[in-house]
Amino acid sequence: MTDHPRRIARALLSVSDKTGLIEFARALAGHGIELVSTGGTAKAIAAAGLKVRDVSELTGFPEMMDGRVKTLHPKVHGGLLAIRGNKEHAEAIKAHGIAPIDLLVVNLYPFEATVDNGSGFEECIENIDIGGPAMIRAAAKNHDDVAVVVELQDYQALLDELAANDGATTLNLRRRLAAKAYARTAAYDAAISNWFAKELKTGAPDFRAFGGRLIQSLRYGENPHQSAAFYATPDKRPGVSTARQLQGRELSYNNINDTDAAYECIAEFDPTRTAACVIVKHANPCGVAEGADLLTAYRRALACDSTSAYGGIVALNRTLDAETARAVTEIFTEVIIAPDATEEAIAIVAARRNLRLLLAGSLPDPRAAGLTAKTVAGGFLVQSRDNAVVEDMALKVATKRAPTEAELRDLRFAFRVAKHVKSNTIIYARDLATVGIGAGQMSRVDSARIAARKAQDAAAELKLAEPLTKGSVVASDAFFPFADGMLACIEAGATAVIQPGGSLRDDEVIKAADDHGIAMVFTGVRHFRH
Repeated sequence: MTDHPRRIARALLSVSDKTGLIEFARALAGHGIELVSTGGTAKAIAAAGLKVRDVSELTGFPEMMDGRVKTLHPKVHGGLLAIRGNKEHAEAIKAHGIAPIDLLVVNLYPFEATVDNGSGFEECIENIDIGGPAMIRAAAKNHDDVAVVVELQDYQALLDELAANDGATTLNLRRRLAAKAYARTAAYDAAISNWFAKELKTGAPDFRAFGGRLIQSLRYGENPHQSAAFYATPDKRPGVSTARQLQGRELSYNNINDTDAAYECIAEFDPTRTAACVIVKHANPCGVAEGADLLTAYRRALACDSTSAYGGIVALNRTLDAETARAVTEIFTEVIIAPDATEEAIAIVAARRNLRLLLAGSLPDPRAAGLTAKTVAGGFLVQSRDNAVVEDMALKVATKRAPTEAELRDLRFAFRVAKHVKSNTIIYARDLATVGIGAGQMSRVDSARIAARKAQDAAAELKLAEPLTKGSVVASDAFFPFADGMLACIEAGATAVIQPGGSLRDDEVIKAADDHGIAMVFTGVRHFRH
């Protein structure tokens, strides 16, 4: 590929975000480039004392229909699409008085921001750009001759090229800008189509597209031989994608995945009701607890499985305070994420140079609707987010004995946690803290036994006379297909069970619970997480 330089004689600028516009336009004019513009962009350039030609002079038509029609004209698109070295194209533009356009600068109507602001249907429709994407696609197609800029972050790169090449751009830059241009219009159209699907309550539209803006390129993916990058979607859900990183090394792919899991779990705990802490390792909680304050919640969560917590992610549902910061920094931790932090806490964490501290500003709403996607060979699966919360479920007592108030409180807590643990899931909980977690096993019985064994290990470390599963409650993310899984929980010391119910052998499971004097409630809701 040669440099294939193309001098810029004429530029068309039409931007909704006018940040940096005047400085950029002035620099273009300094290279002797004729400025053509539209509407508010033209007024802003003219007000700065720069010579600018209104696009209506170029087309011979005024803007009309409240600005909906202004650039959809052969004299605009011909100027963008004409191949400079094509004799037929050259004759056509001469015959029709079309002036070639060598640079297009467009940033689109702020559709995503309009939706994010909660605007009504009609206002969102009015913020769907038509002329902008049409011009962008035309210029990008003809990138052999035309440069296209779709965001202000590329203003300087283009100016640097003009300075280095006597007012010309190289083919390398034009191709990179064209690739970005098509990605931008694709992401823009994806945002619009997904908004329409949501407004029309269409769960499975015939076409589904997702788009996002690069947050950062990552050193690698799950493993060093995999490449990876992190993108933000228009869904402004508080969490790792919106958080402000105060310090620490760059987040890795696994850090981001685990931090997201931790923060989604901690969002289940209303900070106005209780302080709570979630510790995650490899996308699974290894300790979750409520407490009178964050320090208490953290220490109780850590006690569940302090071995797995080493090198984990700590998520908090309230402002990180100094005492909690000191406790968390006592062991190696990869990431702390919280809505906010005190200045003293920030200073304490700063002493651990490699520890990342993320402040998300707020917690995500566990009840909010949304979509999740997962790739499979040759396609992807899309589903609505699991936004079921146990507080909204009508619990049905299935056994002769109903749970006590204390058991019921712990049962709700355990089921809240089970929602965020990989299936098959078994959660032992006692006094609003996890005391044993079994995750991701092919057999629910194995999950029950692994969680019980972890509780035994924790008891030995804490020098307790018996594991905390004695007198605990247990949550299962899905029904017990046989009584054996529940019997393993009873053997570990559980006195009450919460599960969805719905097995063909529910009667067998209920009888086993009654035979052991166990209380059991059905939620009617399953929380599989693969």
